[in-house]
Amino acid sequence: MSDQDRADAVYETLLSRAGERWVQPRKERTARLLELLGDPQSTYRVVHITGTNGKTSTARMIESLLRAHGLRTGLFTSPHLERFTERIMIDGEPIQDAAVADAWEDIEPFVGLVDAELAAAGEEPLTFFELLTALAFAAAADAPVDVLVLEVGMGGAWDSTNTADGDVAVFAPIDIDHADRLGDTIAKIAEVKAGIIKDGAAVVSARQTPEAEAVLRRVAAERGASIAFEGQDFALREQRLAVGGQQISLQGLAGEYAEEYLPLYGAHQGFNATLAIAAVESLIGGATKPIAADIVADGLQGTTSPGRLQLLGIAPTVIVDAAHNPHGARALAEALRDNFDFDEWGIVLGVLADKDAEGIVAALAPAATHIFATAPDSDRANDADAIADLVEAAGQRVTVHPSLQDAADAAREWAASADRRAVVIAGSVVLAGQAIALAESEDWKSGWRA
Repeated sequence: MSDQDRADAVYETLLSRAGERWVQPRKERTARLLELLGDPQSTYRVVHITGTNGKTSTARMIESLLRAHGLRTGLFTSPHLERFTERIMIDGEPIQDAAVADAWEDIEPFVGLVDAELAAAGEEPLTFFELLTALAFAAAADAPVDVLVLEVGMGGAWDSTNTADGDVAVFAPIDIDHADRLGDTIAKIAEVKAGIIKDGAAVVSARQTPEAEAVLRRVAAERGASIAFEGQDFALREQRLAVGGQQISLQGLAGEYAEEYLPLYGAHQGFNATLAIAAVESLIGGATKPIAADIVADGLQGTTSPGRLQLLGIAPTVIVDAAHNPHGARALAEALRDNFDFDEWGIVLGVLADKDAEGIVAALAPAATHIFATAPDSDRANDADAIADLVEAAGQRVTVHPSLQDAADAAREWAASADRRAVVIAGSVVLAGQAIALAESEDWKSGWRA
């Protein structure tokens, strides 16, 4: 069996478990498995990241900055766009098939032991995400890495990733999302997310609402952790458009960084970069030593953020952005207005049923001339007709398409029929992954210049 086949078999085994959406508020099951494995998550330093939007982009920037320091890095994010090995990165690359298969062979016997203990207690077996988290921790230890940059799956306090002790806890902006699991107010959600703050850790946070800030400050004080907020203790001073991205100047916790090039679009990415630099300053220099200029330059310039304002094709221009909740959709609408020189946007929109489709449509409809409603290829997809009804209620022109390819083809035909038109595909991480795969296919490239 090839290494790719072995890795694919691991993924199929994970998929046979209770799915990624099957989340219970407890981490003890993952902790028990890790205990049997010798607690691999304690063998490296950890930067732990939570929030509602910007987690993955910020995590990728932190990882790139740490790698520019000469450190060996791991990065664990979710979900993936095309292949599950994207979730576990070693030194900036998806984990090798052989490495992930070998790590699974090492942990699988212990999985059976924990499942047996759970069955004896009348509980369900370990889930997809619990096992994936343990697999990532073990693979990072095997690499071995110096630092693991770790993105929370959902929430914080009871998330499987919180079995690791973060040296630095990073908070991206907190907004309403997963209200059925995390709470129906920002304060309640912040309380769950604040659970990643460990005793004596360093905490850095994006600007938050007063409710969220109060929660984070209280929990940090209870844990004896330092805390710093963007806008108060560090800040983005200036950003302006540049070819392929933007130039930013910022004040970090320990130093000033002027005219740095960031190859990403969107004002929000400038704020993400500012948060990432503060996190790295906290880890490397205890927030007292600036990062060397060449390291900042290399780290930021080496950052990528797949599925976030990612260019898929030209003639016509097509970009993809996951924008899977209202906060992300608002950031996308702002980026379309401020970062691109087009008069009209066609938006291919597909949303999962457990997301706030009405809020996403409300944020994106004003930015669109025509919305092409479709559905992600998922059993959790919201019906395209339901999305179209929301768009019509918002007073926007909409057509319904049975698949992403149909919607993308129609959108590109529309964009090519007039000057200064472009297309964005948005509304779901699943849809973004499909769009990236489609853009690499011959069906997409045939007749189009991409």
